[in-house]
Amino acid sequence: MRTFLTAAVVAATALVGAAEARAADTIALVVSTLNNPFFVTLKNGAEAKAKELGYTLLVLDSQNDPARELANVEDVVSKKVKLLLVNPTDSDAVRSAVRAANRAQIPVVTLDRSANGGEVVSHIASDNVAGGRMAGQLVVDMLKGEGAVVELQGLPGASAARDRGQGFREVVDAAAGLKVVASQPADFDRTKALNVMENILQAQAKIDAVFAHNDEMALGAAKAIQASGRTIPVVGFDGTDEGTAAVEAGALAATVAQQAGLIGEKGVETAARVLKGETVPAYTPVELKVVTKQ
Repeated sequence: MRTFLTAAVVAATALVGAAEARAADTIALVVSTLNNPFFVTLKNGAEAKAKELGYTLLVLDSQNDPARELANVEDVVSKKVKLLLVNPTDSDAVRSAVRAANRAQIPVVTLDRSANGGEVVSHIASDNVAGGRMAGQLVVDMLKGEGAVVELQGLPGASAARDRGQGFREVVDAAAGLKVVASQPADFDRTKALNVMENILQAQAKIDAVFAHNDEMALGAAKAIQASGRTIPVVGFDGTDEGTAAVEAGALAATVAQQAGLIGEKGVETAARVLKGETVPAYTPVELKVVTKQ
């Protein structure tokens, strides 16, 4: 009996020790901005998965500033975190941050937006080129292949903006009857999109549809259109709660929905596998879907 109890105590102690060791493993998540509901959802998904798996998750907000992003990464590197999850503000600018983690031998996983330099173990994101094509096809179908289209671009330098624009233009430019009459950046920001759209509405007498690279810009554009008294369908991208609700209410024509929470979850799952010494895919796609009122 004494031997059995001793073995049980040893086993229980080992389990507690293993749990404490794992809980002591801190993963950092450096997010481009928490002013965007999409990235708040991504953060929430990562936090839930980290709690489930027993990891501590340290979250820092870069506020869409590459300099702050680098400072955030240098901060977590000094704290000797086990792995860095980063959602870049800019795919080029983030190279310095990734290399800072590389020098400290901290593995890096990118989320939603890629890094154009440094060593990244894995990238987790929706296929933004495919999503852009989906948005383009929505516009082509809505307009039956004829009309004037406006494109509101995301943050210049962000891979998501580049890829969504590429996919969209592939489809729209192939439709002989469609013409993109304005294509301007609004930095994934609702207020900037409202202002940009107001200017485009004044400059363009004929606009038949708008595609915005994210729901925040789509909502800003829709507000400007409503204030102008014109009726123009707007297609967004991301599938945020507010964006989806706007589709249901008829304020947006559609959105190409990512699964932000799932991107965050898969980021932490991938981090856990890396920390266990497992081989992980260089790229993990997260499914997209089209949301319309129908």
